[in-house]
Amino acid sequence: MLLEIDHHSGVPIYRQIMRQIRQQIMTDGLRHEEKLETVRDLAARLKVNPMTISKAYSFLEAEGLVERKRGVGLFVAKVPKDRLDQIRAELLSSIIDKAAITAIQLGVSETEAIESLKKHYKEYDTKNRRQK
Repeated sequence: MLLEIDHHSGVPIYRQIMRQIRQQIMTDGLRHEEKLETVRDLAARLKVNPMTISKAYSFLEAEGLVERKRGVGLFVAKVPKDRLDQIRAELLSSIIDKAAITAIQLGVSETEAIESLKKHYKEYDTKNRRQK
């Protein structure tokens, strides 16, 4: 499980962890029934307080994205398609919000911002198709 923490972002670390695990579940970076790192191991690797990891895992469990198997560990849950669609929409909306705010702050017009998104989308979509 690849996670990156930005201690200067202003976003609480547990939220950064939750967002990245959600995104990995959505992109099959973490698959159904895959075991997550233990709280202690992940906290040591990321050099954060174990309570921070525990809090992130608890919220993800409450969302139904992970499930606890008593005495065994925490695993990626089987998430219904409608819930996956909702999470996908929320993740995309959050990213687009940031891009829109940044474009406005930079004085980029709506047309320029949309064209830039289209350009990047086509570029990455083409790269993705070539890799398959």
